Amino acid sequence: MNKHSKNDLMHNKLVIVTGANSGIGYETTKALAKQGAFILMVCRNEEKAKTARKEIIDETGNTGLDIVLCDFSIQADIHKAAKEINSQYEKVDVLINNHGFLASEKEETVDGLEMTFAVNHIGYFLFTKLLLDKIKAADSGRIVSVASEAHRAGTYDPENIQLRDGFSPWKAYGNSKLYNILFTKELANRLTDTNVTANCLHPGVVASNFAQSGSWIMKTLFTIGKPFFVSPKKGAETSIYLATSPEVENTNGAYFRNKKVATPSATARDPEAAKELWNISEKLCCV
Repeated sequence: MNKHSKNDLMHNKLVIVTGANSGIGYETTKALAKQGAFILMVCRNEEKAKTARKEIIDETGNTGLDIVLCDFSIQADIHKAAKEINSQYEKVDVLINNHGFLASEKEETVDGLEMTFAVNHIGYFLFTKLLLDKIKAADSGRIVSVASEAHRAGTYDPENIQLRDGFSPWKAYGNSKLYNILFTKELANRLTDTNVTANCLHPGVVASNFAQSGSWIMKTLFTIGKPFFVSPKKGAETSIYLATSPEVENTNGAYFRNKKVATPSATARDPEAAKELWNISEKLCCV
């Protein structure tokens, strides 16, 4: 698939990274390219994706990087991207759900969903479901989802899943990261008798441009706090570990921090909430 030697850890493995052109996604893509993977960079902005792809090829010498365009706030886009991948590739070894969004104000998508919920949760949920057969076709498939310690600020209320009441950008973000962990829990449960594992992680508080879509308060806090944050390269380490390490080959349904299993909030560990969220999510998208 590319010109790396067969000794490389990820040689001939197809990896999908969403939000691959900046921040943690960029560093994850670059590291996996160095290990010989063939990578599909799923990005919203074509120009930024092309620039990132060129930089990674120049640095790693791995030309096996393709771009798939997708705006994760639009379900039709997710379907289109998944269809493109499903029609062109026989298997997917690793899917890394990495893209993320922080709102500055309450906003709805074209599908009538709250934007943060749609991008951060439904984006992971729907894209993964549509690609699942191809991931199962791999010898040992892995699904890695970037969650966050921000999930501890989230709450699970099935009657107010999209914060129709009491919306705030940070609350919406915390909820979406809680949903990422609940999604991983239920997905792992459904994958028990397969050759696929699903795990999620906290990347650290990363010094990236992530908060620039947020309110001026969030932007200010992130700017002031930036010297204390970890670099995107450091933030990508646990994603890379979960995508590649033989140590986690049989680990399923876990939440990781600093490449070690961590304990998320009590709500994030609730199997009934995980199952219920899955059913609610299915009803909100055309799977």
